[in-house]
Amino acid sequence: MLVMASGQIFSVNAAETPVQGGTLNVALGSDTPIIDPSITGQSVTALIDRNVVDSLVGQAEDNRFTPWLASRWEVNDNHTDYVFHLRKDVTFSDGTPLDAEAVKYNLERILDPKTTSSYSKSLLGPIKSITTPDAYTVAIHYDSPFAPLLQGLSLPYLGIQSPTYLKKTQNTSNTVVGSGPFILKSFVKGSGSQLTRRADYHWGPGYAAHTGPAYLEAINFKYLPESSVRLGALTSGQIQAIDAIPPVNAKSVKNNPALEVKTKENPGIVRVLYLNTSKGPFTDVKVRQAFLSATDPASAVKVAFFGTLKAADNVLGPQTQYYDPSVAKLGGFNLDKANKLLDDAGWTAKNAAGIRTKDGQPLTVDFVYDPSTLETSDVTLFQAVQFQVKKAGIDLKLDPVDSGGFADRTNNNQYDVVSSFYVRAEPDILRTVFHSSYAPPKGSNYSHISALDDKLTQAVGAPDAQRQQLYSAIQREVIEQAYVVPLSVPAYQLGISKKVHGISWATNAKPNFYDVWLSH
Repeated sequence: MLVMASGQIFSVNAAETPVQGGTLNVALGSDTPIIDPSITGQSVTALIDRNVVDSLVGQAEDNRFTPWLASRWEVNDNHTDYVFHLRKDVTFSDGTPLDAEAVKYNLERILDPKTTSSYSKSLLGPIKSITTPDAYTVAIHYDSPFAPLLQGLSLPYLGIQSPTYLKKTQNTSNTVVGSGPFILKSFVKGSGSQLTRRADYHWGPGYAAHTGPAYLEAINFKYLPESSVRLGALTSGQIQAIDAIPPVNAKSVKNNPALEVKTKENPGIVRVLYLNTSKGPFTDVKVRQAFLSATDPASAVKVAFFGTLKAADNVLGPQTQYYDPSVAKLGGFNLDKANKLLDDAGWTAKNAAGIRTKDGQPLTVDFVYDPSTLETSDVTLFQAVQFQVKKAGIDLKLDPVDSGGFADRTNNNQYDVVSSFYVRAEPDILRTVFHSSYAPPKGSNYSHISALDDKLTQAVGAPDAQRQQLYSAIQREVIEQAYVVPLSVPAYQLGISKKVHGISWATNAKPNFYDVWLSH
């Protein structure tokens, strides 16, 4: 028979008809310190919570928007008024109704500064007001055009949670109550999450391959940071899926007849190093440009990822809307250029270790990172960059801290370099990391810049052609001014048993598990 899913038609043999039941065990290489999707931008949180919270709209793999909690919606021509008509049969797992007031409560909670929802809040933009014309209609109003709203609403970070639960729970870091196909049974930081199927679920996204409850009875997400342990659990059959396949083992997984590898390249901000322009050596654009020129992403990525990832040549990944391929020629590894820039910047002397000095001070920059949010290969990548920039006389000091320490250091502006990536198909992600209103502790503008504010603000409401021009200009300026150093284009690499069927991909390059089933 023929089945349609996400706009694609493919054949299914009778023997491959989905079956109910079974537990999918998934091992993750990085942890999330917080499970509430409204108060974190962690990629792992989105992967887990996509199964627990539903969104107002869905976004299929081909980027079209589909009904979900909202059966239909209207948007005015200049993107200042959005009206969503909700399904009337949806309940949260605590039995309370998902209605217009519930949606309004969620969005207003995110907009409330006390909630510290920096990433989720950035997805909503400058909302003027939220109204509920009737019990199942929600209207969102803006003073100025805001085009990216639908894409933001499709992400788990704006998933709708039970207001009854939120009002009575002082700390939501460890629990979530949503209307999704699974219920969060438990979440333990540093260990993992247990999810159980919701038997009465029947309001899945329009892009899904089936309706009704999920096929799987349960999903267990286990945090296994050691790549060899993760891989061993997959090959032995204890685990049916792992992320972050160790790059050195990728070929052996592909060659294993019982396993397969599924890869989805991330859209959004690539793995970058943010250079802090507000203090220290990187206040000087020449020093930033020298650091960029002294870095050879192609070699570093090859050492760290054995050809499983691509080197980045821009702040945005190629899968992102309005990615500008011409920006690649603005950067590039050039050690001679790096040395000249540092000479011009006055860092002409060197100490006995070969590190440049100026006024007796070494050119040392402090790179603060939290290892628990990284894969082992990412740390190898950073070490490769450390080795590369030393050839230009720059001392890159790797400074690992725990999640609390990372928050303290970044919130108090005690760093020169930090690293992250953000997964989003919409180029408005640039506003989240480069607008001055999102400087830590309010967000992820780790470079502490304000020069792009006007362009970023203008781009959210501009017509398509003008948006493209603005985002191209922003990409160029980010590289020309060396606000960041692009390193790698992250990709979600899923190693799975061939007993796992029905994997599809969300637009944030995460696997969807609602349609997944296990063969025996």
